[in-house]
Amino acid sequence: MSDVLSAGFLPLTDAAPLVVAREMGFAAEEGLDLQLVKAPSWSSLRDYLVLGKLEAAQMLAPVPVAGALGLGALGGGMEVIAALNLSGNTTTISNALAAQMREAGYDFDFTDATAAGKALIALGRPLRIAVPFPFSMHAELLYYWLEKLGLAAPQSLSVRTIPPPLMAQAMASGEVDAICVGEPWGSLAVENGDGVMLLPTSAIRQSAIEKVLAVRDGWADENPDLTRKLLRALWRASIWLDQPDKREVAAEIMARPDYLGLPVDLVERALRGVFIISPQGDLRDAQDFLVFASGAAGFPWRSQAAWIGMRIAARTGLDQAEAMKAAKAVFRTDIYRNHLRDVGVDLPSASEKVEGGLDHVTEVASETGRVILAPDRFFDGTVFDPE
Repeated sequence: MSDVLSAGFLPLTDAAPLVVAREMGFAAEEGLDLQLVKAPSWSSLRDYLVLGKLEAAQMLAPVPVAGALGLGALGGGMEVIAALNLSGNTTTISNALAAQMREAGYDFDFTDATAAGKALIALGRPLRIAVPFPFSMHAELLYYWLEKLGLAAPQSLSVRTIPPPLMAQAMASGEVDAICVGEPWGSLAVENGDGVMLLPTSAIRQSAIEKVLAVRDGWADENPDLTRKLLRALWRASIWLDQPDKREVAAEIMARPDYLGLPVDLVERALRGVFIISPQGDLRDAQDFLVFASGAAGFPWRSQAAWIGMRIAARTGLDQAEAMKAAKAVFRTDIYRNHLRDVGVDLPSASEKVEGGLDHVTEVASETGRVILAPDRFFDGTVFDPE
């Protein structure tokens, strides 16, 4: 008899590990009846989890960190036991902004974050940008990007919080000038003729952690058998997803009304990182746009948590050293290691690394030999040492 476990998600392509674990039978094979609950917004999903209405949830990586720092409506109460994916977000701007940038000579090459940011700033107008939640990698990467190019962020921006499924509509109505959101909602704005895709956030920072698997404080320690089954099912789903020939099937599953409820081709483009960026049909590729397993993508590096904690602390006036320490404690690499060590998962020897230090595919020491990590550069070459 299978154990029942409820997990929440938002309708985004990067919810794929949870959906595939259920629909392709990986959870069932691990003895888990995985019940998925679709939430309308990140705040709802956070509250469902903290209040005990869910046992696990897809979560924005900064949300558990912010909670540990005492920020957010319900404060703390969450731990991260795995990463669900790296990258996966796009920034799409209104047709009006795109026209102004083209007139100024910008060619929308989709890879150069410096050129894109300078062209956007050069418009010389206050920008109204939507993000899905105040504590999100969308917000952190946007602020980092524009700040490094000379714009005081977020002070010089008008940042709105809008649930992902409503973002395209918000830009179409003129409520915002740009949206930074997980796919396929940026593509939907383009598909509707209401915007032009400016940049994937992977051009701002390669291999940035995006969504994580979160549980309530103490839940994983109290429920080791359920935790093991869930982590193993998700690891198997992620391995399956990272096979290019599986993404067409994944798109067909994700497009169903229970999950995204959108056209299959829109979802498949997001999964493959091949985008139509304008209503005129311009095509662009984003290499490694959405990664689920390769390069130890599922490993919850404590150094990633530290970077998030440092950024949030700097913006909110908290002590940065204390914030980094609290953030690291939220990312439970020990739980990830304990439950996946004996099924052949490549586990790095260290739980922290210098973030932004890899400009090419690199082998590093693992518990069983060597693990290959993907490039993780920040667009401006900055390196973050968690120590």
